Amino acid sequence: MKSHIHTNDAPQPIGPYSQGIAAQGTFLFLSGQIPLQNDGTMIEGGIREQTHQVIRNIQAVLAAENAELKNVVKCTVFLKDMNDFVAMNEVFSEYFGDVRPARSTIEVARLPKDVAVEIEVIALRG
Repeated sequence: MKSHIHTNDAPQPIGPYSQGIAAQGTFLFLSGQIPLQNDGTMIEGGIREQTHQVIRNIQAVLAAENAELKNVVKCTVFLKDMNDFVAMNEVFSEYFGDVRPARSTIEVARLPKDVAVEIEVIALRG
């Protein structure tokens, strides 16, 4: 059993997918978030600004299920350029407490809308 997670506080999907899925029981699976704002426009700026927006979008989708970043158990970060790793990591570190989620970071050739970063998460229900 599963249900769709939907909030108007995060950008709407730009393809045939959900913002996230709540699995019966414990887990929330969020689709990758990119640095779009709620109105569908791209955030201005470089990797730092884009990472902040991506995490704000993740927070909004989690909040739709009464969860927070502290509920995140696994993140997958997709970077267009691994040279952005240090800057992305500094921003990422601002949002997660002492018990940080497991994480993988992967450099990819291209991301939707040619953004610099996309992050997907798995979280526990709040």
